[in-house]
Amino acid sequence: MSGISFVKGHGTQNDFVLVPDADGALAGRLDEAAVRRLADRYAGIGADGVIRVTRTETAAEVREQADDAEWFMDYRNADGSVAEMCGNGVRVMARYLWENSLADGPVLTLATRGGARTVHAEQDGQITVEMGRAKPAATRQLAFVCTAGRTWEAVPVRVPNPHAVVFVDDLDEAGSLTTQPDLRPAAAFPDSANIEFVADRGHKHIAMRVWERGVGETRSCGTGVCAAAWAAMRRDGAGAGSRYLVDVPGGRLVVTERPDGELLLTGPAVLGLRGTVVL
Repeated sequence: MSGISFVKGHGTQNDFVLVPDADGALAGRLDEAAVRRLADRYAGIGADGVIRVTRTETAAEVREQADDAEWFMDYRNADGSVAEMCGNGVRVMARYLWENSLADGPVLTLATRGGARTVHAEQDGQITVEMGRAKPAATRQLAFVCTAGRTWEAVPVRVPNPHAVVFVDDLDEAGSLTTQPDLRPAAAFPDSANIEFVADRGHKHIAMRVWERGVGETRSCGTGVCAAAWAAMRRDGAGAGSRYLVDVPGGRLVVTERPDGELLLTGPAVLGLRGTVVL
């Protein structure tokens, strides 16, 4: 079987295997089993997720975004499951398109399952993504996260992936996070959720650990950082235009909420290993 090209990249050490597929020819080959093999850290390349970089017009599920976005980020978690989008992955894919002359100018719009996302190249080398508005849970039912023998009340919110944000005094309270924490009640999280444990570091400055559905604990999560910052802004009574620093094990990101509610995620994106792999 012929090999396929790949590029490895990361955003605050949330790492991805990017598979270039401009004409959509690899859509059928990159099934759940293939994604799991690529993402396996012991028997594959190793990554938190796999991004198929393809033109929007080749993907029926997002073709309505083709007028605004030439490229589609077909994102899969490490276990092969489909995700709405990935805030760190969007930046890494944008970096790939710019560095390979597949996109012009400092502003780029990408199609995702969570809607079109506009990306800006900053003068300092950072990349900012317009992540959309946070959508809190429609129900007033209380939600909880349970792990390490403890239970915390959670803030359910979509950005656009589902999240459960928990505020703790110390990030170590979450324990080893080698197994998925329980989400209760299950009805509050019909699609499961990423789980963020958040601790204060200072004025408009928080730190976070995250358990990502379909992956496990990761070094960073872009949508999770946005969910955590949004929840902290509401807790703190922060006004429009607030800017929060968010430290994750893999680095630091910045979340700004515009007056219209749009969340902006700013951080690094790095490309590294390139090669060919046989699936």
